[in-house]
Amino acid sequence: MSGSKYRGHNIEYKNNKWIFSDTKQLVSDNPNRACGHCGKSQTENGHDACIPDLPGVMNACCGHGIVSEAYIQFENGECIRGKNAIDKIKLLKGDTL
Repeated sequence: MSGSKYRGHNIEYKNNKWIFSDTKQLVSDNPNRACGHCGKSQTENGHDACIPDLPGVMNACCGHGIVSEAYIQFENGECIRGKNAIDKIKLLKGDTL
């Protein structure tokens, strides 16, 4: 059995399937589970609720509590990751750093 994370939740690979460690439910049966870090569900458009509709952004992920997994892909094709992405997300949202 091996483990990983999915949207801020611990998951494990068991019997050839990924399951949530806490509920033992299949990840594939509940792909839109609320974030294990902020507790918010994704938006109707599938965006992370904590960072929806950032200006000039094609897609992004807050990392769900894992800074190294955060990223932003801009409409111009540029991509930044990790702490740089977290800082830019805060700036685009107007949050103080």
